Amino acid sequence: MAALALTGCASSGTGEATIQGGEASLVLPDLGTVTIMGGGSGRTLLLIGLLVCVLGIGFGFVGYQQLRRLPVHQTMREVSELIYSTCKTYLVQQGKFLLMLWVFIAAIIVVYYGFLADFTWGRVAIVIAFSLVGMGGSYAVAWYGIRVNTFANSRVAFASLDGKPLEMHRIPMKSGMSIGMVLISIELLMMLIILLFLPHDIAGACFIGFAIGESLGASVLRIAGGIFTKIADIGADLMKIAFGIKEDDARNPGVIADCTGDNAGDSVGPSADGFETYGVTGVALITFVLLAVDDPAVQASLLVWIFAVRVGMVIAAALSYVANDMWAKAHYAKAERMNFETPLSSLVWVTSAVCIASTFLITYVVIGETLADNGMWWKLATIVSFGTVAGAVIPELVKVFTSTHSKHVREVVKSSRQGGASLNILSGLVAGNFSAYWLGMAIVGLMGGAFVMSEQGLDALMIAPAVFAFGLVAFGFLCMGPVTIAVDSYGPVTDNAQSVYELSLIEDVEGIEDELKREHGIDVQWDKAKQMLEENDGAGNTFKATAKPVLIGTAVVGATTMIFSIIISLTDGLTTGMENLSLLHAPLLLGLITGGAVIYWFTGASIQAVTTGAYRAVEFIKNTIKLDAGATKASEADSRKVVEICTQYAQQGMLNMFLGVFFATLAFAFVEPYFFIGYLISIAVFGLYQAVFMANAGGAWDNAKKIVEVDLHAKGTALHEASIVGDTVGDPYKDTSSVALNPVIKFTTLFGLLAVDLAVSLVDQGMQTLVTVLAAVFFLVSVYFVHRSFYGMRIQTSLEDDSMDDQDHTLPTDDGTASSVDRPATALEPAGAGESR
Repeated sequence: MAALALTGCASSGTGEATIQGGEASLVLPDLGTVTIMGGGSGRTLLLIGLLVCVLGIGFGFVGYQQLRRLPVHQTMREVSELIYSTCKTYLVQQGKFLLMLWVFIAAIIVVYYGFLADFTWGRVAIVIAFSLVGMGGSYAVAWYGIRVNTFANSRVAFASLDGKPLEMHRIPMKSGMSIGMVLISIELLMMLIILLFLPHDIAGACFIGFAIGESLGASVLRIAGGIFTKIADIGADLMKIAFGIKEDDARNPGVIADCTGDNAGDSVGPSADGFETYGVTGVALITFVLLAVDDPAVQASLLVWIFAVRVGMVIAAALSYVANDMWAKAHYAKAERMNFETPLSSLVWVTSAVCIASTFLITYVVIGETLADNGMWWKLATIVSFGTVAGAVIPELVKVFTSTHSKHVREVVKSSRQGGASLNILSGLVAGNFSAYWLGMAIVGLMGGAFVMSEQGLDALMIAPAVFAFGLVAFGFLCMGPVTIAVDSYGPVTDNAQSVYELSLIEDVEGIEDELKREHGIDVQWDKAKQMLEENDGAGNTFKATAKPVLIGTAVVGATTMIFSIIISLTDGLTTGMENLSLLHAPLLLGLITGGAVIYWFTGASIQAVTTGAYRAVEFIKNTIKLDAGATKASEADSRKVVEICTQYAQQGMLNMFLGVFFATLAFAFVEPYFFIGYLISIAVFGLYQAVFMANAGGAWDNAKKIVEVDLHAKGTALHEASIVGDTVGDPYKDTSSVALNPVIKFTTLFGLLAVDLAVSLVDQGMQTLVTVLAAVFFLVSVYFVHRSFYGMRIQTSLEDDSMDDQDHTLPTDDGTASSVDRPATALEPAGAGESR
């Protein structure tokens, strides 16, 4: 614990304790002093950026209105509105849950800033208020995302009826760009308001509060959404094996929950995650600049440059989308078939090229004169461009392992022919492991290039220029922000479109062909429509997979910058205690080992929540599904019950995991600061490879099933059953565990800033014994939730219970013993629910 005393903000020169408040006490320089090429001021340039943000939001809302006005058959609209209705119910419950968890964060903020730091209660209120703003922003864009996507899903389903593929591509692309532009523009608008209009001495507190809030929102919505969607997906998919029914059979009450889950996991989660990623990366760079750069003039120039580049990227993304859409329209207007992946790939590459050109132009204009020495402007632009290139290269690498045209995915199918589900799963694991190697090498190569460039004179401006370069690589990853979000959002729309088509039972509507011809001029082609919906879903699966490594890569590279901020604070600007950053300092090494343990617990706990929830969902569906001759579709009540099961298990699993991470962060920050540094580095590295492996293995299994269904037309065969089993294994891999690691890494790192400052402050006031006791207490509380994440969530039936129809089932009580309840109660009651209610 002696190392705690090494922090530069811990004590004054007289030895008397003075608490500074860490990063929340940072003061922004005067941005009005920055002069850009041509004589304008930096502040004026950023004010123009505010206008660009407003236009970006307008761009998104125009797309939203266009989607609403697209033609759709009433049967399809009814299904999409039912999906939206269940999504609303889910989000309302998650909103209440978020506020409950926010209380924990607010309590830490009050204790540290209100009682230990030299903050007035007004400044404490600012941090708390902006944590609510950040959390509210994540929540609001998530809500917007599901509204746009549930408009688009039925429109895509309807567009398939005329047998032309172009509109089936353009609609989900438009919905994705609407979400991407609104998300990025709102986040950037909020940060520019803090930067431009709030007093410089409170901006640091505003940024930290904002980042903590949006990180909390993203963590909760990503974790819970990932659990929800895979419970529903597995529950619906297993019915195909159990009863030999078709995909998205309207009689299956799990299908509506699956559609809701597509939005909860693949729209709500990524929207909140994307919002938080851009905010936290920006805060990390701001913090670094203020801590590592001594000259206020250089600080101001770099901050103006960073935000000017971000504004330019919004414009670049919009222009790239419009140009790519015009190309796709010209190329495929009369096409009868198309590869849906082609225009998505071209959009990513076009945006990357435009963003790189924009980066160099803006950098030259903003700092070409003020940082002219040694060509600093083009060196910084080049470093950012390494990240922008990564945003295009990484999706291409991911496609090698997850696309329906991939040799790895086809290997999964070939393995399944003779080896069934066993070899299907093994081949998917191979794809995931190989992908982790190649993506890891790509990220290291690009970061290595940034490091080499940082050695070309950046040390004249700042300490540790390599760390700043790594932060700029993460920043470059995000330069294509609206497009990255758009191609990710493409997936849930195409997935839902296929389900909406089947659930609408439009083919059974009396006189439907004459109606479509009379009112819409459509000569309907039913078989072709279903084939194209399947193919478009395959493209959506691929590009959902491509966005995951971009976000996790950003989290890891950006976390490097944030960790360095903690190190600067602990070492008084890298002047004291540097020996503690050596592997010879035992706490650092122990922290490195500890991080891996937490990552593996977290992935196991998330899969456990899916496993138990899916068990209960399958149990309920088997007991309620009606497949007799007169049955046409499941009742709305049964469908909503399945949604309720998914929601309950999602919240239960998320609560255990979030509180386990929350108290682990506090415990390890209180153990010893350099132990915590090792821990943060470890979760970033372990998390990167675990997430990439799981995401791409899952993507390979998912599209292997799609090949069996679309290319081989082998539904209902043993090969199809094997591919379904592989897909259900991959579901929690790719959409629960892997994606949740991204916000968890960022939340832990960001909240760690506060936790370390809190521990240092207590020790500096002579409370070292208290800190040691609190570390032990926090660790025990964390272990309780780790224990509960399995033993409170496990399946409580006996091994001999083969017939699920006439048996009673048990649920754990508060003391861990089992209590017997009858079947109607257990169908909707999550294991361990008694512990949290």
